[in-house]
Amino acid sequence: MIAKVIVDITHSNVDKIFEYIIPENVPLKKGMRVVVPFGPRFIEGFVVDITENSEYDYNKLKQISRVLDKEPLLSDTAFKIVQFVREKYHALYSEVLRLMIPAEMRGGRVKEIEKTKVYLTGVEYGVAVSQIKKNATNQMDLLDAVYSGESDYTELAQSYGYQALKALEKKGIIFFEKEQVNRVPYEFVEGVREDFTLTEDQKRAIDVISSKEKDVNLIHGVTGCGKTEIYLRLIENELKNGKTAIFLVPEIALTPQMVGHLRARFADLVAIIHSGLSAGERFDEWNRLKKGEAKIVVGARSAIFAPLENVGVIIVDEEHETSYYSETSPRYSTIEVAKFRAKLTNAKVVLGSATPSVESYYKAKSGEYGLIEIDKRINKMVMPAFEIVDMKREVKKGSRSLLSTALKEEIGQALNNKNQVILFLNRRGFSAYYQCLDCGYVCKCNTCDVSLTYHKDERALKCHYCGTKYQVPVSCPECGGKHFKLGGVGTEKVVEEVQKEYPNAKILRMDNDTTSTKEAHNAILSQFKEGKADILVGTQMVAKGHDFPAVVLVGIIDADQSMYFSDYRSLERTFQLITQVAGRAGRDKLPGKVVLQTYSPRHYILNFATHYNYKGFFDYEISVRQATAFPPFATVLRIMIVSEVEQKAKTCARTLYNKVLDLKKKEEDAFAYLNGMKSPIKKIENKFRFQIIARIVGEKQEEIIQSLYKIVDENKLVGVHSYLEVNPTNVY
Repeated sequence: MIAKVIVDITHSNVDKIFEYIIPENVPLKKGMRVVVPFGPRFIEGFVVDITENSEYDYNKLKQISRVLDKEPLLSDTAFKIVQFVREKYHALYSEVLRLMIPAEMRGGRVKEIEKTKVYLTGVEYGVAVSQIKKNATNQMDLLDAVYSGESDYTELAQSYGYQALKALEKKGIIFFEKEQVNRVPYEFVEGVREDFTLTEDQKRAIDVISSKEKDVNLIHGVTGCGKTEIYLRLIENELKNGKTAIFLVPEIALTPQMVGHLRARFADLVAIIHSGLSAGERFDEWNRLKKGEAKIVVGARSAIFAPLENVGVIIVDEEHETSYYSETSPRYSTIEVAKFRAKLTNAKVVLGSATPSVESYYKAKSGEYGLIEIDKRINKMVMPAFEIVDMKREVKKGSRSLLSTALKEEIGQALNNKNQVILFLNRRGFSAYYQCLDCGYVCKCNTCDVSLTYHKDERALKCHYCGTKYQVPVSCPECGGKHFKLGGVGTEKVVEEVQKEYPNAKILRMDNDTTSTKEAHNAILSQFKEGKADILVGTQMVAKGHDFPAVVLVGIIDADQSMYFSDYRSLERTFQLITQVAGRAGRDKLPGKVVLQTYSPRHYILNFATHYNYKGFFDYEISVRQATAFPPFATVLRIMIVSEVEQKAKTCARTLYNKVLDLKKKEEDAFAYLNGMKSPIKKIENKFRFQIIARIVGEKQEEIIQSLYKIVDENKLVGVHSYLEVNPTNVY
């Protein structure tokens, strides 16, 4: 018998199926992992098929060295998903297969944990006692402990001695058994089940989705409208029908809260998959799903590849988030993979957001998706009122504070009333750049073409692209000057100023710097929810999904920050962020308020956002995109060219651009735009970056995309990494 094997090497030269002889009497199945000889070494591979005959000379085939699994790790469903991602995104076999199996399983880096348990053989208590000598007190105490339910071998041995255990085993009173013990992520997170009476809006949403009129449904519901309860009821219905569920959240920060909701309802049927877990936890959770012990997976983007069978519903919460698009190879859209996976088992796909992406809402309005709109909160509380503060007037009044007079007054009032406050600024660190006052020099990263951010807590300058830390210079490396200024503001600076203004307030900060450890997200959120802090300062981590009953005030420190990026989605993201963070206030019985600070108080996007007017925003934005040929009326394609040698990158970029230009001449009507240039950030991690950007319109979009993939694949240059991105989420 012959095994068709994909070797676990991510290189295009070996991106094909190799054949190996299966040794006699080896029970090998499709979906198992094997170790095979490959050149001078032995490496792991994935068995993708088993056949009787070879396409090659049988005598030249090598034999499989050993089999790593007792049962197949990859099902037929998994292989169909692998093939879809490979073909749609031109990914390597090994890259996609790695998505399906946790990295911890490759190379045997993590193993199952086993513990020895102690159990009674069934001997009656009186009979057991009669077999123990009166002076054998340890044996007697051990017997009582096992009868009372204690079973851990190690703990019993420490308490009563190994000799006592051996003695009772020899007498046939107890026996030992090895059992697997799972490492449980977020073990401390326990939800409290609340039995809600569904609102009419929630009932309507469940009925519409359950009717299966559309394969994909979008729930456009205001913050606090009860989308989570809709999700839970849909999952409950699928479990009753013998099916499983996938629940996706955009960020690790949202996982503990959602785990609490799910565990309260479904207990041990819930498993967690995301990159923030320890190697052992990820290994055990994946195995629980594979064995069918868990029926629901909750996690970030990678959870879409969880080893569940018979999926009944796939939920994508906060569907507008860019984190659902992979920026590393394979560069896939989670929503597109979800739609394909749902078709395999006739499952429902549910997208939810208070601020849907323009593309998703357009698909819903045009009938491709089902559309469910909910414009009321479940507690009938009104949405928080906005107060817009013109920061130009604050400057004219002589104020240099980060906090306007209005925001200070509102914070003071909230604290006096024992309520809580969230302050939002989507930039971490203390200041955005460190500049010499004598010559204007700005400290930059040595390996990236970006300014360094000053972090006061660490007394260091940090690059937010490669993570490198630098000492704060005493003198300017350009002119020797000793005078520096800090430019821009980050969350550290906000905390410092707020603490000076309100010295008795307990303040927490939540950003990438304070949540680098695994349990940090939940620790910060738990402290705040339990009332152990008065003010939470944070980046977009605090903007969505969280439910804090005591929060009555949200302060948006700099609403302009995301408005002027050179990205066609910048105003959409500004609208989404403002609406989402505003939704954290007034979610319980007390009314909420939002103070929004801006230097552009009359900007139309702020008018839409402060009136929660998504439909008005959408109508305006969709007309602009149609006129300028941007998604959903076009597909944006970017070819990235990256190399440590600038001239090599430039040469490759020129070759690729000329090839694309030749295609444009043949398909002139399909190209709304084409240009080649240096990337906005010209260098990251000592790699020079060039890009070719095209916008494709018309009926031939998919054909053009495949042609560009082919151009990139056929024009590789040694020392240069080039790849195609479809509708990239970031164009820096």
